[in-house]
Amino acid sequence: MTEPLRVGNASGFYGDRFDAVREMLTRGPLDVLTGDYLAELTMLILGRDRLKDPRLGYAKTFLRQLEECLGLAHERGVKIVANAGGLNPAGLAEAVRELADRVGVPVEVAHVEGDDLAARFPDALTANAYLGGAGIAECLRAGADVVVTGRVTDAALLTGPAVAHFGWGAEDYDALAGAVVAGHVLECGTQATGGNYAFFSGHDVRRPGFPLAEIHADGTSVITKHDGTGGVVDIGTVTAQLLYETGGARYAGPDVTARLDTVRLAQDGHDRVRISGVRGEAPPPTLKVGLNRIGGWRNEVVFVLTGLDIEAKARLVRDQLEDTLGKHRPADVRWELARTERPDGDTEERASAYLRLVVRDRDPDKVGRAVSGAAIELALGSYPGFHVTAPPGKGAPYGVFDAEYVDAAEVPHTAVLPDGRKFAVPASVRTQEVEPVYIGSELPDALPDGPRRAAPLGLVAGARSGDKGGDANVGVWARSDDAWRWLAHELTVDRLRALLPETAGLRVQRHVLPNLRALNFVVEGILGEGVAAQARFDPQAKALGEWLRSRYVDIPEVLL
Repeated sequence: MTEPLRVGNASGFYGDRFDAVREMLTRGPLDVLTGDYLAELTMLILGRDRLKDPRLGYAKTFLRQLEECLGLAHERGVKIVANAGGLNPAGLAEAVRELADRVGVPVEVAHVEGDDLAARFPDALTANAYLGGAGIAECLRAGADVVVTGRVTDAALLTGPAVAHFGWGAEDYDALAGAVVAGHVLECGTQATGGNYAFFSGHDVRRPGFPLAEIHADGTSVITKHDGTGGVVDIGTVTAQLLYETGGARYAGPDVTARLDTVRLAQDGHDRVRISGVRGEAPPPTLKVGLNRIGGWRNEVVFVLTGLDIEAKARLVRDQLEDTLGKHRPADVRWELARTERPDGDTEERASAYLRLVVRDRDPDKVGRAVSGAAIELALGSYPGFHVTAPPGKGAPYGVFDAEYVDAAEVPHTAVLPDGRKFAVPASVRTQEVEPVYIGSELPDALPDGPRRAAPLGLVAGARSGDKGGDANVGVWARSDDAWRWLAHELTVDRLRALLPETAGLRVQRHVLPNLRALNFVVEGILGEGVAAQARFDPQAKALGEWLRSRYVDIPEVLL
């Protein structure tokens, strides 16, 4: 029987725990170590870096991590695959070669390029197609020890090594889909091992270890972590990550479309969860292209309102500023009063509320001194106790994220091998449009009627939420079969709208994943123009699920 391929992850975002690379290399055996450094916001940050210096555009921390650990990886025979190349994978590959020469470690370096489509979208700061894992596979087959990429799908960091190791063909859809699901679980690092977990109080998650997957030749896998590292791997933590930033039951990517409604999870021992049953279908004919643009300028002032008459104080300063701005009023002006004060507060902060003003406009002058000056000039002539959390600034540019789709055959997916040769990765011959999966008859029988009690939803259901451009998803799962029987019928789209009033007027889709005892809701447009635009209090919808869990619903007493 073929030994499984052990793939670990040491980064879930640009800025993740620096010593994770060393930890993953020293705490247990690995075949491949991956690192996910890219997100929609990261591409904007790297785009601004590149404006300052064309030689940049990649994740600089990756180089510093390699400086400490490249020798360790080489000694242990661990391949490194990371998307840290960002907007400049060729530049990062060259920097890795220079580093290897400097520290005396003989490694072969390759990179993947072709995702940069800026020439096709000249009005965008960055325009990058999401490539699959085939280019990574070619680099590894050619003997690369380190492979760096630009924008690839997060799961491609695992599918590439798996294809190279097991020799899967482009139409081994079930195996590829299994690898995609495992890659999705690993991609956000410690979110799979107890980080950001709804039921965190049941485990010691102060310093969760990073996850790894044991991938088998048929695409099944076991999610685990190195022995002795913190956190936990169980069906709940894996379910939470599976629901993160997903949509419908068909999880489409350039390698394969994975059917999330076929995923089966089973506890396989302590800190081990087996993923099996995943079915795959041909990938779609198009690739997603992430576009970042400079949308305009933004400024923010947070007024502190203390003690009595909070509403009246907020109304006064708002009226004063609105009058002062007058005809120079920015195009977008948003006020939000957060009633964080407590009656008879025993500290000044616990007796205070916050009034947040956010302004945006394409003209920097309208959000700069015009706003900050008007706010500060009120310091001695407004509500009693006037002060702000920080001096308002001159404003800063904000980004706008958008997605387009292009024919996959038109994207020059290229593997640049260790010897410099370029291999053109062909697009999939067979493709399939992504159609929704409608599940109705597969719902469980409803829980019998009985006494109910108003209580927070989170007592019987977990949730995890995240962003995809201007949309947000909220995945909700039940912890028992009976809780699923209730949740599947209780938490409809209309019920979600009632529990989360901010979704009013927005399109909400509900997707059912019975094998996971889960519902996934996609709320379109709640994040405006994406995280970089910061149009919402929680611009990445990270806590949208926790807000939902805190809402009171009538729960059957047998579940409490």
